[in-house]
Amino acid sequence: MITDTDQSQGHTGVCFDTDLIVRYGGRGPRYTSYPTALQFSDSVTEDDYKRHAIASNDSDVPLSLYVHIPFCHSLCYYCGCNKIVTHNQARVDRYLEMLYREIDMQAALFDRSRKIEQLHFGGGTPTYLDRDQLADLMDHLRNAFNFDDSENREFSIEVDPRTVDADRIRHLAELGFNRLSLGIQDFDPGVQEAVNRAQTPDEVRTLVKSAVDSGFGSISFDLIYGLPHQTVESFNTTLDLVITMKPDRLAVYNYAHLPQRFKGQRMINADDIPLPETKLELLRHTIDKLCDAGYVYIGMDHFALPGDELVEARGNGTLQRNFQGYSTHRHCDLVSLGVSGISHIGNLFAQNAITTMEYEALIESGEMPIRKGIEVDDDDLLRADVIQALMCYDSLSFDDFGAGHGIDFRRYFATEIKRLAPLAEDELVEVSDSGVAITQKGRLLLRSIAMVFDRYIDQAENDNRFSKAI
Repeated sequence: MITDTDQSQGHTGVCFDTDLIVRYGGRGPRYTSYPTALQFSDSVTEDDYKRHAIASNDSDVPLSLYVHIPFCHSLCYYCGCNKIVTHNQARVDRYLEMLYREIDMQAALFDRSRKIEQLHFGGGTPTYLDRDQLADLMDHLRNAFNFDDSENREFSIEVDPRTVDADRIRHLAELGFNRLSLGIQDFDPGVQEAVNRAQTPDEVRTLVKSAVDSGFGSISFDLIYGLPHQTVESFNTTLDLVITMKPDRLAVYNYAHLPQRFKGQRMINADDIPLPETKLELLRHTIDKLCDAGYVYIGMDHFALPGDELVEARGNGTLQRNFQGYSTHRHCDLVSLGVSGISHIGNLFAQNAITTMEYEALIESGEMPIRKGIEVDDDDLLRADVIQALMCYDSLSFDDFGAGHGIDFRRYFATEIKRLAPLAEDELVEVSDSGVAITQKGRLLLRSIAMVFDRYIDQAENDNRFSKAI
């Protein structure tokens, strides 16, 4: 068990300090955007979105597409995503009809010369759609936008292993997907039963082999720690199985139990959830285990093999955090399609309606489904870049940042530098005349450190709107 004594993990670049984690590991934003979605308002309209989209064509930067497929066959009790559990095919058909209309509306705003370098299908369960539905959707997207079909493309899809077989994996490759994200969560049968999501290691191993044989360039697994009945021993078995399958990337998320917000989580017995000290031990063991197996700890919840693009991006300055977590291709404008999707075009964040009823009604009336967002100002842009630097690279040079943004960093952020002092005393960061660097103790508490530069955080009415950092 972890004690209050520091346990340096030199090979992981992380040092666990239980006291600091308890004091700083409270609730806070994940910073997949800045400002966060909590600052979005209904003052942003369809006209604002069109104005920013058309203006962005002058930049000629590539595009990234996100497509939200909200449907699932069954409810995973832990899930906090925007999803619809249904077997009503008519409901799916109507959604796809409206999605096609939105695709056409969006495509009309962007110059055809701007290529789609990134594509991500998220959910829900994108593989809820059958072969013909997925093929038709991809055809519609290709006809509407200019796809980059070179080896540089990053076309990914989230897959529930229970919804596909080896033949369907091959079909996804034929459609142009070259990255696969498999939702594993845990292989322990007792944990799977408690969260209503069961798949065997052999089934997943077969899918991984099919993906490799089909030419997928990257395979990622999602795991969750803190689920009911998990122990360090049981999760170690899951990690052993995962390591033998050798996915290129791993995202290991902390389970946030918020039954007051997510009804499905009420099916989980709170008494079965690991105690906080067990969750911390689960995280410590996971980081140690994966790093011992050769994975690089990117930050927060992401790991990758040394040759993966995430590791390369961390080294060459192109790593970013966005709504999919850590990723590459930082230079793209993001166009999100489907219910609740969040686009980021230039200086504008814009979110679609969050219910399918409103989403479909707006599109059917001939409107784009934009319901809220925020036009960021120059101060937001500066703070966003500071937070990105700290969360992606663990350090920031005052002079380099100031020169790149035309400011005197020490003067502009004088208040924030002072606010770093207690964190420096606790050895989460090192602050010098030249810049700030996150220490091994601080790497687990990136969110808490980033909050120092968040001008909105003091306005948060209720910390329960955020998940816990650990």
